[in-house]
Amino acid sequence: MASRRFADESAFVLHRYDWSESSLVLEVFTRHHGRIALVAKGVKRPTSQFRPVLLPLQPLLLSWGGDAEVRTLKSAQWQGGHVMPTGEALLSGSYLNELLMRLLARDDAHERLFDHYAMAVQLLAEQSDTQELLLRAFELLLLKEVGLLPDLSRDGSSMVAVDPQKAYVLVPESGLRLAQEGDSRPLSGEQCLDLYRAMEGNSSFLATLRACASCMAALRIPLRGLLHYHCGVQVFKTRQLMIDVQAMMRSGVPPAPDNAPPPVQNLSSAPT
Repeated sequence: MASRRFADESAFVLHRYDWSESSLVLEVFTRHHGRIALVAKGVKRPTSQFRPVLLPLQPLLLSWGGDAEVRTLKSAQWQGGHVMPTGEALLSGSYLNELLMRLLARDDAHERLFDHYAMAVQLLAEQSDTQELLLRAFELLLLKEVGLLPDLSRDGSSMVAVDPQKAYVLVPESGLRLAQEGDSRPLSGEQCLDLYRAMEGNSSFLATLRACASCMAALRIPLRGLLHYHCGVQVFKTRQLMIDVQAMMRSGVPPAPDNAPPPVQNLSSAPT
């Protein structure tokens, strides 16, 4: 029986690693098929037509075939729309990719999440000054789409509707609870309900972005706690990279040789 083939599927490369001396395995996020693995044969050869195309954070059109867990890439082309994010935005985009790699099962389609991701990457490339807000919005939408975000309209223990006039804290084990003395940066009930409404139904990324604007600082720690809890990690690799770069910048790093690639700029303030 002939193996199945898929053509011109919108996709992004999330991660890649060596398969042989000349080939790579790509973890890609596709719109209609979710996260899948593809082998790109001969891609490391200087003459490969895939070599300049298969880059992360770039909208691609991919074709592949095969029925095994790792399919075979047949063609790849840049879809256009925006250039790759650079500097701080590149690190933020890598963080989004790490989240998808950890939280998405293979062959599980998330078309709406794919659209949110595509919008987030485009905005990272065009508006680097809004990175932290973009990250908070995407974290919320990702957790919601994979079923890991607690109900932001109800107290997690009592299931009583959130009171707009009260303050709440979001905890990984039980969701929202009433804020207590000593809780830092709680969310107001009104903010929780705004976020809930922004993500309901056919929500757009921009609607969630607007809802996050008033509580961006208060969301950072609880969302990080939720993500660490569900991913089973204490620190993400991209965040550890940022910490390491900060340490090098504080201690002083010898200048790079003339033939070395330029360093990424301003990583000390990159949000994750």
